[in-house]
This record gives sequence, C-alpha cells and structure tokens, in this order.
Amino acid sequence: MTQNKTKLTDKLEKIRKPRPISAGRAAAGTVISAFTGVLLGVSAKWLDDLALDSDIWWHRIVERFNLSAFFSDIAVWLLIALVIAVISASAKRAALNVFVFFAGMCAAYHIWTIVFSGFDPGTYMLIWYGITLVSPLPGALCWYARGNGYAAAVISCLIMAVFWAVCFNIGLVYIGLKDVLSLLVFIAAAAILHKSWKRTAVMLAAGAVLALPVSVVNPFK
Repeated sequence: MTQNKTKLTDKLEKIRKPRPISAGRAAAGTVISAFTGVLLGVSAKWLDDLALDSDIWWHRIVERFNLSAFFSDIAVWLLIALVIAVISASAKRAALNVFVFFAGMCAAYHIWTIVFSGFDPGTYMLIWYGITLVSPLPGALCWYARGNGYAAAVISCLIMAVFWAVCFNIGLVYIGLKDVLSLLVFIAAAAILHKSWKRTAVMLAAGAVLALPVSVVNPFK
C-alpha cells in the first residue's frame, strides 16, 4: 500500500512539485483566503443593496458596468478561486484555501442578507453551498493545471471550457460575449494558465469545443 502511494506521489510530482512552506505561512495563506471570501461576500451583497445615485461619479461606474450583476455571477468567483489555487504551495493547500474562500464568501453573503437585508436567501444559497462542498477537488486540479506534461494540459483545457461557458453565451451555432468584464475575466484566466503559446492555443481551442456541454449544466445562465 505504501509503495503504491509512493508511486502515485512520484507521478503527481512530475506534473507539479509542492513548494516547501512553513506551517505559519501555510496557516496565514488559509486565513487570508478565508478573509478574502468574507470581504468579497459582504461587498457583493452591499452592491446588491446599493441605491444608485447617478449624481455620484462612482455610482455611475457601478451602474455602467452593472457590477451588482457581475458579482452575482459565478465567473469572477471562479477566477479568484483559480488565482488562490495556483499560488498555493501544494494541491492540498490549494484544496483547503479554495474551500475556505468559498465558505467565507457564502457565510458572509448569507449572514449579511439575513441581518441587513431582512430576508433569508436559503434556496439561492444552496447552489453556492453545493459549490463550496465540492470546491476542494477542482481547487487541487487547478493547482496541477500550472504544472507540466499531458495531464496538466488536459486539466487546463477543462478549466478553460468552464470559463468559456461562464463568460460567453454559447449555443449550438453561436458564441456571444456577455459583457466587457466577463471578457476580462476570460483573458485573465487564460493568462494565469499560460505556459507556452502552443499550449495556450490548444487550451483555448479545446475549451471552446468542450464549452457547450459545460454551458448546458451551468446553473447561473
């Protein structure tokens, strides 16, 4: 059993090797991930409840780019989770950090809504809590996507398929851009996963092909 585990570890380290990190820095990274989730969860709900005044310049920016809807969509949250995953020291740390990020975001958004908005968005939050529960696995996979070899390239293609699906309106015979901010999210995701121009081109093309079935199951369409 130990020998099999060692072989698996060796294979995984050929894709991407964990980075040595102290216990203190590892704990700090997890705390920062959780705090980031809490801060952005509160900010997203605050934008939802913000009464816009066109006489205030930054309100016009919020309205122009429809930031409340943008932060209610999943694309930006997936991008942040991707960043958290790839900068983590290992796949295990990526899984934990992504989980606490989503947990902090969901808890903050939910509690803020109950306390300050006066209602319980329980049914809506079930989708987000479901994403939170499964997030460690894709978090770990995202970490390996920045590695080397065939497996990392395949994972990158799957990740870009998701970003194609959440950043664009996709049908059998069309692909339409949602908005400028979604395009920026898509570009940022591709840049984060970039290893070489050849791999990025394959990643984008394969992601586009796989995007349709992913789009069908997207709960945020």
